[in-house]
Amino acid sequence: MSQPISERVEDPEAKRESGRQKIEWAREHMPICAALREEFEAEQPLAGETVGMAMHVEATTAVLAETMAAGGAEVAITGCNPLSTHDDVSVALDAQDSITSYAERGVEDDAYYGAIDAVLEHEPTITVDDGADLVFRVHEEYPELIDSIVGGCEETTTGVHRLRSMDADGALEYPMFAVNDTPMKRLFDNVHGTGEASLVSIELTTNLAIAGKTIVVGGFGQCGKGVAKKARGMNADVIVTEIEPRQALEAHMEGFRVMPMAEAAKEGDLFVTTTGNRDVITREHFEEMDDGVVLANAGHFDVEINLEHLDDMAEEVLDAREGVRGYVMPDGRQLNVIAEGRLVNLASPVAEGHPVEVMDQSFAIQAVSAREMVQNGDEYSAGVYNVPDRLDREVAEIKLDAEGVRFDEVTDAQREYMESWQHGT
Repeated sequence: MSQPISERVEDPEAKRESGRQKIEWAREHMPICAALREEFEAEQPLAGETVGMAMHVEATTAVLAETMAAGGAEVAITGCNPLSTHDDVSVALDAQDSITSYAERGVEDDAYYGAIDAVLEHEPTITVDDGADLVFRVHEEYPELIDSIVGGCEETTTGVHRLRSMDADGALEYPMFAVNDTPMKRLFDNVHGTGEASLVSIELTTNLAIAGKTIVVGGFGQCGKGVAKKARGMNADVIVTEIEPRQALEAHMEGFRVMPMAEAAKEGDLFVTTTGNRDVITREHFEEMDDGVVLANAGHFDVEINLEHLDDMAEEVLDAREGVRGYVMPDGRQLNVIAEGRLVNLASPVAEGHPVEVMDQSFAIQAVSAREMVQNGDEYSAGVYNVPDRLDREVAEIKLDAEGVRFDEVTDAQREYMESWQHGT
């Protein structure tokens, strides 16, 4: 079993202080989680539960973990990406009585999965995932835990796709909420969170402008839409590539240029993949790219940009800048990859993840979904479920109240009109 991070890092006291400062700053700007924490402390909805988490361990995730602990849970947490953990935040979490953190930045695969195994050794009754590595590990290596797991929650698009594939194959053996697919997550986290955070991380890592560049966005789902719209707002020329005809048409109707990646490769200065799929940019595309292009991935796993092809093609591989690896082609062109092709908004050296306010919404959905699994778990059999709309509305109403935003309520006459099929012209 892996040791908690506090037993593995140098100068844990200094890291703890730094991590606490980050967490406290995040908490001040997360009013939904603050309201839920107050409720959780009073009602203890997770008392007696053990929550196992595989997430990007940074300050906003820490606020979620603390909210779960405030609700009475024992929490064991590790990372869901080898480069996204903030070690100081991980140490600060581990210092708390009800939380054990195994997350550490920059670990190799064996240590990464060893930390997931360490979380599962706590025998969680609820799993909270970002990418489905934890739930997949349960089914493959710890099937004896399945009967005692009430259910779980999945944060991101890639993880939901994996879970739906498991479910379709009859391989998913406990209920999971698709947190990614609920409006309060999908419409804000994916569009505004990924859109803003990815471009900010790219700018800070490279010190290059977005304005005036031709930016190629791979995929026009919610994340791609966010990157494309934010880049256009920063005065870039934006090209979108797609494999789904309706999303390609949507991008076209939104005013973006749409073309195959093979054509876009000849024009782009900066490439950002957002698909959740593999081999979005491959050898045939690298061959067409100009000297100095920058490649970044805002999807989940490091398979969207085919680095094996790029490494095979390169005559030399160098550290062009902190967080940027340069691949020098035989003809002298240099293609630059940020953060080893991993999530650019979380894995680059300066990455902070999504804006705090956005993650407040997403992580509040995680918290109320975990509460729902505990309180009403008997209503859910094995499978993937949408988050109940009443929970999504609850989070939206808390957010609006915190922002001082007032909105109308439906009248009885309006409700009767909308629910009746007899009203016509």
